[in-house]
Amino acid sequence: MIIDTHSHLHFKAFEHNRADVIARCAEKVMILNLVGTQQSTSKNAITLAEQYDWMYATIGLHPIQIHEVDVYEEATNFTSRGEEFDPEFYRELAKHPRVIAVGETGLDRFHLPKDRPETEYLDRQKKVFRQHYAIAEEFGLPLVLHVRDAHDDMIELLKEIKQEKGSLIRGVVHCYTGNWTHAEHYLELGFNLGFTGVVTFPPKKTNPEPQLQLEEVLNRIPLDRILVETDAPFLAPQTYRGEQCEPWMVEEVVKKIAHLREISIEDMERLLYRNTLDLFTKIVR
Repeated sequence: MIIDTHSHLHFKAFEHNRADVIARCAEKVMILNLVGTQQSTSKNAITLAEQYDWMYATIGLHPIQIHEVDVYEEATNFTSRGEEFDPEFYRELAKHPRVIAVGETGLDRFHLPKDRPETEYLDRQKKVFRQHYAIAEEFGLPLVLHVRDAHDDMIELLKEIKQEKGSLIRGVVHCYTGNWTHAEHYLELGFNLGFTGVVTFPPKKTNPEPQLQLEEVLNRIPLDRILVETDAPFLAPQTYRGEQCEPWMVEEVVKKIAHLREISIEDMERLLYRNTLDLFTKIVR
């Protein structure tokens, strides 16, 4: 059984073909974690997860959605509206039996408005992250972290929280593309690392270093700390590059990591299954 630990099948991007995508995933016998990024998508994640016993939901406010900023990416363009974080709203959602984690929450320096100092916006993201943390802690749920161009900030914040509380709740750093130095810090703090179709991309001729660093992480990370995901509809693996990413394409990520670690695909699937259930303890199997 393959598990996509982070997808957005409930997003509008799948309005035209969601039923077909679900059918393809069902054929593969999958488990999906549908991740919210604001109030509406968090509710929609639960609504879709309620309809299938192999789907679950994660609820939270993405750091991009905290500010009003134009977002231009390979697979999407939109303007975030600057949503306020409502702790009581998310506390109510966290009670739902299909909710297995809190997020995606974290820090993002890549998409920041330019009208004020970065530190002002980053401080707001840190405050909202702590609010997410409090809900995850209250309900015994792991965290799903989004970190972009802010690993040093995120690691420092996690260490601050650990010092304050004496320990940290567990979680996963979603779509990890950083280097081994940062990876070691997250692992020491008790976090897993989630890998997407990015791991299947060839190194860029103009700048191969990021991809080579990512392969180093994949070769050195303890096998019991690896999770796989797609971030669908974004980041289609190399085999499907240019197409809409679908959750079942996570099998390409599994194949790549199995190849790098010289493990059979079947053994890697079993390992990833155990890792996922170990972190997301509300998944029923």
